[in-house]
Amino acid sequence: MKIIIIVLSVFVAIVVAVAVVLSHPAFGRRMSKERKALIEQSANYYDGMFHNQIPTPQFTGNKSMFSALRDFMFSRPRDITPSEPLEVVKTDLSALATDSDWLVWFGHSSYMFCLNGKRYLVDPVLKIEFPVSVMMRAFAGTDIYSPADIPQVDYLILTHEHWDHLDYATLRDLRDRVGHVVCPLGVAEYAEYWGYDADIITEMDWNDSVRLGDLTITCLPTRHFSNRLFGRNQTLWASFMVEAGGRKVYVGGDGGYDKRFSRIYERYGSVDLALMENGQYNDDWANIHLRPADLERAILDLHAQQVFTVHHDKFALARHAWTEPDSVAHDIAARNNLQLLDTKIGNVVRY
Repeated sequence: MKIIIIVLSVFVAIVVAVAVVLSHPAFGRRMSKERKALIEQSANYYDGMFHNQIPTPQFTGNKSMFSALRDFMFSRPRDITPSEPLEVVKTDLSALATDSDWLVWFGHSSYMFCLNGKRYLVDPVLKIEFPVSVMMRAFAGTDIYSPADIPQVDYLILTHEHWDHLDYATLRDLRDRVGHVVCPLGVAEYAEYWGYDADIITEMDWNDSVRLGDLTITCLPTRHFSNRLFGRNQTLWASFMVEAGGRKVYVGGDGGYDKRFSRIYERYGSVDLALMENGQYNDDWANIHLRPADLERAILDLHAQQVFTVHHDKFALARHAWTEPDSVAHDIAARNNLQLLDTKIGNVVRY
């Protein structure tokens, strides 16, 4: 009897601990009926979830899902992280004038850019608190920017709900400095839960556009997926086109290769700056991230005047060498005579 009581006590303690962890705001909340109804009206939502434009098995190659996950968790080559702290630059972002167009990259897929006098902040992950601290560790030297360093921003763009793009602690600390939030369907539930007024949030389906003052932001497809914990593909993933002052910036988000890049060129012509995913790729998930050859095809399909690659140099979420994405980008640029904007984390890039 004593053993049974001990076992039950341990079981109850585990259940309570799990419940406490899952109640953390970072995991989000149950979606409201109103937002669920909005989502269900989307042509991209059917059979109980969002779908890509073409079939997209998440796990590829000859491995089972279990084998791919096992390798991801336990196969960690030594060169996937730097052996020394990275050299980065700490720029006073508040001192950057908005009378010219510039970009500052914070590592991985977090960056701020100025276009036609407005500041845009994309997928900021700048404060590694629990539970993110359990899942991801920033490379030494890359965590010098925090929410406190971010000035008032006109537009916060969120591409999807994955932990390396949507961070509770960062958004919590930024909510008084954000003028407007733009995100794909469903992602607004997180922003509202974390204290953002619904009146300043615009959530969009693919190919929806919104005019905000003198600029236009269009939500465009990617080839990816969503699941923050439970409930696969219940929120949408997206890229965005930002048009202002006669210039166009493409915020690529995450996603594997398909013909969307050619369609974007057909619709918009050559963009002034394309921010392209480059890193965390693997043949085991070839459909949902751009592998090196896919990145080259995508860039050529877009005919972008200038390219900056992101999704690297801060977290090791795949098994390639941490230096590989940068080498890939330079090789692609050299082969195709492309204007690659490449710099250290924190440097100001004019485009």
